[in-house]
Order: sequence, then C-alpha cells, then structure tokens
Amino acid sequence: MKIHPTAIVERGAELGPDCEIGPYAVVYGGVRMGARNRVHALAVIGDLPQDKKSGGTPTRVEIGDDNVFREHVTVHRGTRETATRIGSKNLFMVGSHVAHDVVIGSHVVVANGVQLAGHVVVEDHATFGGLAGVAQFARVGESAFVAAGAMVERDVPPFCITAGDRARPRAVNRVGLERRGVPRASIDEIERVFRAIFFAKVPRAAAVAAVTTDDPFASKLLAALR
Repeated sequence: MKIHPTAIVERGAELGPDCEIGPYAVVYGGVRMGARNRVHALAVIGDLPQDKKSGGTPTRVEIGDDNVFREHVTVHRGTRETATRIGSKNLFMVGSHVAHDVVIGSHVVVANGVQLAGHVVVEDHATFGGLAGVAQFARVGESAFVAAGAMVERDVPPFCITAGDRARPRAVNRVGLERRGVPRASIDEIERVFRAIFFAKVPRAAAVAAVTTDDPFASKLLAALR
C-alpha cells in the first residue's frame, strides 16, 4: 500500500491491499475500500453528507476494487446509518462529486466536473460526459450515456444517449454497447424498441404497451419505460 506522507487516512478507515493514496488526499473513518483503488491528489473520500437532516449518526462509504478517483474528486458518506456505495472498476475524473447515499455499479465512467446528487443510482457501464448533473433520486440505467453538460432531472433509460437541459433520450448508445460486447442482434432490437416508443405518434404509455420483445437487453429497456 502506498500512502503519500501528506495524505490523511483517518482512524477507522479500512483500505484493501495495494491501494494508493496521493498527496493531500483525505480518506475519512467510515470508509471501507477494497483492493487496488487509487486516490489521486486532493481527493476527499468519506466526508460528512451535505444534508441538513443527516443527524450526525454513524454512516459510511463502501467501495469495491480497482477504482480510480482523480484530483479533487469528492465522495460523501451516507445519511442516517446508511452508506454511499461504489462498485468496482470505475473511473471518476477530475472534480466530479458523488453525494450522500448514491449507489454506483461497476465499469462506470464519470467525466470531469460531473455532479451526482443525493440518492442517485447509476447502473453498470454507464458513462457521463463532462459537467453533467443528475438530480436527487434519479436513476441512470445500464450502459446509458449522459452527454456533456446534460442536466438530468428524471430517470435515464438503459442503453440510451441522453442530452440537453432538461435532458431527454436522443438515441441508442450503439458505440457503448458495441464496446461492451453486446451482440449486434440485441443492439438492433434495442434500436427497434427505442424507435417504436420514442418516435411513435401516439402517447408514450400507449407506445410502450404496444411493444413486445424476446431479447433480454431490449426487455430491460422496455421494463424501464413501463
């Protein structure tokens, strides 16, 4: 384990093997971190939540393996005996923020300056462009792409590109799905379901009710829209 002499690792923090804590980084007590995580200079992991109702009860941050937290990243602990949870193999770029009670899966990329508000849920393989913001309690679906500067105030469907202020689904994240190794037939079926719903000339609820699919990936998109 490499901890820079200027870093502060508070008593009570649990760091797994081969973690690296960079210059002037702070890891507070209540943080439980798995193996091979890298915390770069001036990042702060596990400070108090920015929530007036947190009550000062013991809370925590739980982090898996092989995550990278770049410079000035902040991750706040949960509220009211809960945890902020981060999976494995995620990349948090410079200046991004993970608020209290956020739950993040694995293989997620969070670009520079992205702000995730309290209680946000981010599913596996999601990607965020720089300076995007996600409002409290919103869910960002599996393999979604949130474009740079997007302001998200409602759930982002899985496998979709979402952009704008207020952000809305624009297209299927074909590039992300191909990079992930999703079969071409499944990507095409996701595209068919997406177009049948978002390009329909009937109300959204009616379009969703009219669509059926047997594909496991397209079924996830359909379920998220019901």
